[in-house]
Amino acid sequence: MFVEREASVGEPTSQERRDIQQSDKRILGNVVQCDGARATISAHAEDIEGAVTGLWTVGKMISINLGSTRTVGLVYAIGKSDRAWNHDGQNPIEVSVELVGEVRDGADPGAKPVFDRGITTYPHIGAVAHRIRTRDLQAVYDLAGRHSVTIGTLSQDESIDANIAIDDTLARHFAIVGTTGVGKSTAVSLLLRKTIEARPDLRVLILDPHNEFAASLPEYCVKVDSKTLDLPFWMFRLEEFAEVLFRGRETVPEEVDALRDLIPAAKNLYRNPNSGTYIRRGSDALTADTPVPYRIADLIKQIDERMGMLESKNDRPTLKSLKTRIESAAADPRYRFMFNSRLIEDTIHETIGNIFRVPSHGRPVTCFEMAGMPSEVVNSVCSVLARLAFDLALWSEGRLKLLLLCEEAHRYMPADPRLGFAPTRHALSRIAKEGRKYGCYLGVVTQRPGELDPTILSQCSTFFAMRLANEQDQAIIRSAIADSSASTLAFLSSMGQREAIAFGEGVATTMRLKFERLAQQFIPGTAKGEQTEETELGNDVDLALVVERLRNVPKPTQSMAFAEAVDSTRQAGDPDYKKPAATSRGQPDDDFDTRYGLKPSTFGMRQLND
Repeated sequence: MFVEREASVGEPTSQERRDIQQSDKRILGNVVQCDGARATISAHAEDIEGAVTGLWTVGKMISINLGSTRTVGLVYAIGKSDRAWNHDGQNPIEVSVELVGEVRDGADPGAKPVFDRGITTYPHIGAVAHRIRTRDLQAVYDLAGRHSVTIGTLSQDESIDANIAIDDTLARHFAIVGTTGVGKSTAVSLLLRKTIEARPDLRVLILDPHNEFAASLPEYCVKVDSKTLDLPFWMFRLEEFAEVLFRGRETVPEEVDALRDLIPAAKNLYRNPNSGTYIRRGSDALTADTPVPYRIADLIKQIDERMGMLESKNDRPTLKSLKTRIESAAADPRYRFMFNSRLIEDTIHETIGNIFRVPSHGRPVTCFEMAGMPSEVVNSVCSVLARLAFDLALWSEGRLKLLLLCEEAHRYMPADPRLGFAPTRHALSRIAKEGRKYGCYLGVVTQRPGELDPTILSQCSTFFAMRLANEQDQAIIRSAIADSSASTLAFLSSMGQREAIAFGEGVATTMRLKFERLAQQFIPGTAKGEQTEETELGNDVDLALVVERLRNVPKPTQSMAFAEAVDSTRQAGDPDYKKPAATSRGQPDDDFDTRYGLKPSTFGMRQLND
């Protein structure tokens, strides 16, 4: 088993040693079987002094010396053929290795080794196997000059940084999967920090169902919740507006058809108050999906007029039901972010600028906190935001770079098409399929990849797989990884905290890494934990405050987001209505107007002639 080094084929460069006291005549093992994808190495469990060491352990990289090249393998199984341990002599073992690629020395003296994922020369029987040296291990994970960021260290050798190609990770979408409590949210926070530092031009929108990311990104983030969100109802498409009206239940086709006819009339009445119910035909005609303001009062008025028509006698029950739905939604305090403003005017520029941080003013991240919002509102709002993100990236001709990060993505992108909200699924699928061409990227975070829409998951080219215990979830990830690294996923059920297996376009080859440790104040959910501890140290629970939050009823005096308070009888679109002074909303920033091509006169609607 132990031979003189002069009798073996030496490496072109000196072999690095883990321990200065190691014998120079020691060879760790020899290849005894190879089938093209895997190899078996014969070795001994003890070193030359007879002490049992951890030289061979599952998950370690090894090197098989072939003279001019060195084949790199991953240890995935170790065992003794006789299943018995000998205390008096050496114990021969069999080491099963999955072949990953090969390392070649550079042509010039002193050049770095080069790693290739393909194998040109396979190990022969008797080929010498060593622990891989540091320079070769660095070559395996070298990104070949691509723009990279460091997110941690290798699990095998903590002296080597774990780097990812940030541009490829973003442009081709990424996914972070792992069971509850393994550190997914902390990994997301770390990745966002590294991404913002490397790409300061990037805007990030986080769909946060647990209200935990705003506190972890205090210097980058702007928080938006149901109280501060200002997303007018007229920016919703017809199917999104119907989802709100029907509150997640099955829609009534007759009522949706009536909305399709009446909403354009209400929009036309807002733009041309003296035109009556006349609807223009032609290239500048309005539809129910056009993001143009209209008044709920005008929509109700159109319904009343249609109910009064003689030919609409049979449609009166449908129209009456539709009117009741609209009035109920407009009066619901949970929907005040849609119907709150009494002053109806074209605020699409302020809305988009605030949500997507244009201009960013040093805070490029928007955290949309969804906890406590009704599911039908969450579905509709996520659909609107995903659709707007894609449209902004498309019509800005790639100058506006957007990342839409979906936490708990299986909630609004379920694998079962009968669940969830179809427009949300379609909007996110469009980003996954076409977004990278226009600078709109998708990040997916989920603890149940088996319940996620396979179409969305298949478009993610970089995965960070943390500990997964469910067999179905493991199978989903196993189907996405290359065959040459399939054995790496055998560790999915037993990985430690902050550990992940990264594979795909964003890394050079499949990599088991340990994320950097974040400061305590930047870990998502830490602020909530501190508040809970303070509550436990205090007196009894404040039941009055809990009930007030439960009822979710706004106070009588409430500040308005983008408009000044006016008399309820005055509405935009009335003949005697005059707009307030320009200072009420502030002048749009120059960066907002020219840098991204979002002209107020051209975005969202056709410019009107004077």
